[in-house]
Amino acid sequence: MALTDILPGTLGFGTAPLGNMFRDIPDAEARATVDAAWDDGIRYFDTAPLYGAGLAELRLGEALAERPRADYVISTKVGRLILDEKEDVSARDQGEKGGLFAHGRDNRVVNDYSYDATLRSIEDSLERLRTDRIDIAWVHDVAQDFYGDAWLEKFESARTGAFRALDRLRDEGTIKGWGLGVNRVEAIELLLDLDEPRPDGCLLAGRYTLLDHDRALQRLMPKAAEQGVGIVVGGPYSSGALVGGPNFEYAPATQAILDKVARIKAIADRHGISMKAAGLQFPLSNPAVAAVIPGASRPSRIAEDRAALEETVPAAFWRDLREAKLVHADAPLPG
Repeated sequence: MALTDILPGTLGFGTAPLGNMFRDIPDAEARATVDAAWDDGIRYFDTAPLYGAGLAELRLGEALAERPRADYVISTKVGRLILDEKEDVSARDQGEKGGLFAHGRDNRVVNDYSYDATLRSIEDSLERLRTDRIDIAWVHDVAQDFYGDAWLEKFESARTGAFRALDRLRDEGTIKGWGLGVNRVEAIELLLDLDEPRPDGCLLAGRYTLLDHDRALQRLMPKAAEQGVGIVVGGPYSSGALVGGPNFEYAPATQAILDKVARIKAIADRHGISMKAAGLQFPLSNPAVAAVIPGASRPSRIAEDRAALEETVPAAFWRDLREAKLVHADAPLPG
């Protein structure tokens, strides 16, 4: 099934911040943020067991428990099991993302992409989310940023385990679609090169943004469009760097990134448009992209995202970015 047939719109809500990413978020604030998204009309919510060791799923499940299940779409992820036993959060090996969920729960997180673990992961997520079904399942983080040189071994484990389990669940109608949920393009390229099984879409975080899209444009986006595999773009603001935050790719931004942001902002200011509008509208102009899912941990951010999506951005802004070589020559642009 095409991803656009599953998703209710082009703007979704990424719940990684609800897992206490970067900071300890009060339950009431997390709940108010999901409620604000619902009140805004957002009906696609993406989550994962990894986010706070189950915390984001628990919070999302509680916030959506009274909503009609037929009215919204949930995607979650497989590849991590959250156990009842506790562990030292600071000792977790999470590759380049170490410490990201230091404020989350201290339940033990086990990486496992096998067939049986995938089925168990779905069952556990259903319980935390307080729902009877998952719409989309993404195989989480089988890429270099988490596993370094061992990432191909993890991919092979997922190919013979998780991919087959999710293919079966889709065929049985338990889920509507599946794919990868990663922060690197190579794993998705590898998946699209397989003869079988066939994914319905993939979630790509941080790699098709205004600040970083060159690599994805080379092979991934054209191939995804050709195969009808929709791409959900996560992290459209590049961990906040694009909109004035200190982080890029979950770490302090380099001077080169800060300089690029400043150059884009100067052009945006000249045209009187917001950086959020530029950041959201750029990825959606690519025919392979089915939706964008900015994350939020404060209710006010939801209204900002909606306004950014609907803001009128003059074609001259995009032309100026192209002439300044701040977007790739082959990148599709809005308008």
